Amino acid sequence: MAWLLENAALPLRYRAAAEVAGLDDAARMLSWMPYAHAPAIELALAQSPDGTWNSSMLTVPSPRAEGIDGVGTIQAIRRLLEYGWTKDSPPLMLARRVLFRMLAEDNDPGLLFEFGGRTKIDEDSARFARQLMREAAAATLAQAGYSDDPRLRGAARRILDRIADFVGSPLAERPWVRVGNKQVLAAEAAPPSIYALHMLAHLPLVRTENHAAMEAVYAWITRPLPRQEPVQLVGKKLIPVPHLVLGDVLPHRNAVDADVPFAIQWLELAARLGFLQKQDTWGRFIDRFVDDSDRTGVWHPHKGLAAARSNDPYVWAAYPLETQAGGEERWTDITFRVGLIARLAGREIEITEVGGRRSGVGG
Repeated sequence: MAWLLENAALPLRYRAAAEVAGLDDAARMLSWMPYAHAPAIELALAQSPDGTWNSSMLTVPSPRAEGIDGVGTIQAIRRLLEYGWTKDSPPLMLARRVLFRMLAEDNDPGLLFEFGGRTKIDEDSARFARQLMREAAAATLAQAGYSDDPRLRGAARRILDRIADFVGSPLAERPWVRVGNKQVLAAEAAPPSIYALHMLAHLPLVRTENHAAMEAVYAWITRPLPRQEPVQLVGKKLIPVPHLVLGDVLPHRNAVDADVPFAIQWLELAARLGFLQKQDTWGRFIDRFVDDSDRTGVWHPHKGLAAARSNDPYVWAAYPLETQAGGEERWTDITFRVGLIARLAGREIEITEVGGRRSGVGG
């Protein structure tokens, strides 16, 4: 904790105190930090008067772009939430109207955003885009803290029912159809998306009320990952669906090493869902991250000294929150997440005296 307070970016310092160490008094004293973080301020100021960013929703900045150029609304809001901003902050309050409109299944063509383009798209593609953005909007509102809002709860039940109906159906056993020389997901297939899982992770009451459906979801996301590429038949088109979770995305250590930031995000998601505690393989992966930490709790990569990177769009909103890519700051993001996952998974967090103050050390 002392190391994070000395080296980490302001949002990571605050969240480590509040969410990992559970130091309520210290967290109140540090609550100004997320709003003093320059990249967060820059992101907030880029919002348009209508509450959106760049008239898009799920777009992430190009690897060649500088900073936040081109970021979509849902990605921007999720990142502000990861920075520690609350739903009562002006940017999030301004943006909530458009997100709730998505939950209402509004067929306004203007709500297709980047999926609409300048020409009219066919109804199948429009329905696909609306479903994707609806789940992403629900995930964002859930993370923001609208779990008691009946509009979100209703949308969450509809989304979960759709997924549960699919994973419990005969189609789930063989969801592939042949199109040309490819095996692709059938148009009727409705596996859980990463956004649907994110939504459920932040809605504990919905999970409790739908225990059987959640068990079916768990069985689906822990089954062997198919070899087929994530492509789905939508109308007459074949559309990539990398956001759909088709099985165990972390089946072995090589998958973790291939994309450490995604692995960390997945383990956090699993911990919030209550799945990490009963999936032994995933549990061993978090053990490994702990083992890769030094005696003060600071994580270092298993191999090499470069900061981990990811091109996964889901990861962009949460990693890296640190502004520096060199020095000790390289390890702050993962160090914080390892502690957070340990806390979410119910592991013991030792509170020790550091510099005359009580602080938390994840382990």
